[in-house]
Amino acid sequence: MCGRFAVTTDPALLAEKIKAIDEATAETKDASAPNYNVAPTTRVATVVKRHTEPDDESTRRVRLMRWGLVPPWAKATDDGAPDTKGPLLINARSDKVTSSPAFRSSAKAKRCLVPMDGWYEWRGEKGAKTPFFMYAGDGEPLFMAGLWSTWRPKNADKDAKPLLSCTIITTDAAGPLADIHDRMPLTVSERDWDRWLDP
Repeated sequence: MCGRFAVTTDPALLAEKIKAIDEATAETKDASAPNYNVAPTTRVATVVKRHTEPDDESTRRVRLMRWGLVPPWAKATDDGAPDTKGPLLINARSDKVTSSPAFRSSAKAKRCLVPMDGWYEWRGEKGAKTPFFMYAGDGEPLFMAGLWSTWRPKNADKDAKPLLSCTIITTDAAGPLADIHDRMPLTVSERDWDRWLDP
């Protein structure tokens, strides 16, 4: 499970580092602010691989998305927002992404990376849990496998901006991390980024 994480890398610097087009910074001035406690529904920088035009070569892009996937078929509330009465889809189990109705279409064609400095897990008895911060030993950002989705209300104007949302894929915890929690985010190494993003 990954319910909180930290991000300190400015999306523009991230885009430069991974040779991507920065689409996040132009969207909001807050995109570059460090966040040591990213909570569900926060807009986070993600990496996708898309085409500008159908015949163009796909390129990596850094985009802001709401953390907590909203499936395209989700209903809208009276005020036009997505109805999220059920559990927030912040995590997707790796063994269920191809079978779950909420994730299977994204698993085929809408994959992303969710960069972070590390994530938090809590251990201990209820009411007295201690947070542990998991991060890379070399201090470099981690890139987690994710899925994303596009949502808009059925009656929305065709030109209305869609809501982009994402989820982080989790897998069985390994090594010492298994002593903290039985699940962990699925890390994607640099050599596998493009293979993950463009299956």
